[in-house]
Amino acid sequence: MVVDTTTPVKFQSRQSRDVGILGWSILIGFCGLLIFAVLAFGAVDEWSTFTLEAGAATLFLLWTADQIRSQHVKVSNNPLYPPALLFLGLILAQILLHRSAYGYVTRYEALQYVSYGILLFIAAECLATESARRLFAQVMSIFGFVYALFAVVQALTPNGKIFWFHTSRFPSATIFGSYVNHNHFAGIMEMLTPIPLVVAMGDMLHGGKRALAGFCAGLMATTIFLSGSRGGMIAFICQSIVFGTLAFGKRRSPRLAIGSMALCVFILALLFFLDRGQALVHLGELSPDIRLDISKDSLKLFSHNPVMGWGLGTFPTIYPRYRSFYTNLFINEAHNDYAQLLVETGMLGFGLMLWFLVGLYRRGLPTSRSWEFRWDWAVSLAALLGCTGILVHSFVDFNLQIPANAAFFYALCGLAASKPLEKLSRRKRSRSIRDQSNGVSRTSSDDDESLGWSR
Repeated sequence: MVVDTTTPVKFQSRQSRDVGILGWSILIGFCGLLIFAVLAFGAVDEWSTFTLEAGAATLFLLWTADQIRSQHVKVSNNPLYPPALLFLGLILAQILLHRSAYGYVTRYEALQYVSYGILLFIAAECLATESARRLFAQVMSIFGFVYALFAVVQALTPNGKIFWFHTSRFPSATIFGSYVNHNHFAGIMEMLTPIPLVVAMGDMLHGGKRALAGFCAGLMATTIFLSGSRGGMIAFICQSIVFGTLAFGKRRSPRLAIGSMALCVFILALLFFLDRGQALVHLGELSPDIRLDISKDSLKLFSHNPVMGWGLGTFPTIYPRYRSFYTNLFINEAHNDYAQLLVETGMLGFGLMLWFLVGLYRRGLPTSRSWEFRWDWAVSLAALLGCTGILVHSFVDFNLQIPANAAFFYALCGLAASKPLEKLSRRKRSRSIRDQSNGVSRTSSDDDESLGWSR
């Protein structure tokens, strides 16, 4: 499709509707809650976990009030809802049928899971309009940049405390940012970095704004390497490969290639300037450790309770009886989210997880078609890339056991798996172009239909 660039052309890819005060309150509260969880040391303490759960419940009540006000309850047909609800049913069955090895902790984890589900639901239902997604992308890009900058400054001026005043209760903490574990900092940055990265590579911004978005993405990506997290480095490399495949698979844009190369050069230069390249050395330090032994022991645990598992959140309780090696450390997680899910929820939970991921990628992958030109598709693709990074990292760590990271992951899942409220047909799109360009003739092709629209 050829478009006259001298005449501005705008498309309304979403249905026009009045969001209202409640709608914007939900959006602002949604962003604020995710940011709070990250800054509150990952929301791992009881007070911050409760605040996250209470905040999610408040958002759901606001959404309900908004539906009552509009007198029209509408829920989208999201493929993630069925497996998520069935997983909640599995947790309730563990509690009600006394199939959990530690009922109290399973009930405690169930409340967290409900809060994650609410955030997924709010992301899918309330961040549907393009304006809402644009605001979300801008807020998270600004927060990610400021947070990454803080992490760099704190790393250069360390005193062993988070925010220079909070002392961790864990003596072996590897502090980075607001997390006591550098791997979990890398996890949240894996989910934040794709947002400004996709925007910078797209065509929504121009000139200085695009360069600023690229700079934000570069600094955020650099902190993943500065944190020294090997899993984070590998996950970001996988994200880059997936993004490159989606970006260059159908379009070979010189601008995208040059932008990608410039970003890589910027990250490497910043690494050597801030850390003298020492962070890159960690990538090769894949020495054997206890993670593989824990995964093997987890398979033994699974074989003793294969159908419904031992109960959500019970891994640290039951693992000592099956540990095959000596250590004076307390093994609180499996350091492999997939192995831990298999132990705690059995084949039923693991199967529902696979269903969830299949639905995520079947709905999310088509966002690669026109992400360059539309904010809603760009945010969907960025969300899918963020989910991909944390899913890769979960093979060697337990990011999804950290409330802030899990909450952000499920929120991104809701964004990635939700589709536009309105799709313009080829005929409507052609008529819209003709009307808005004062009768200038246009032609279209099958490729234009697959790409959405192009300039």
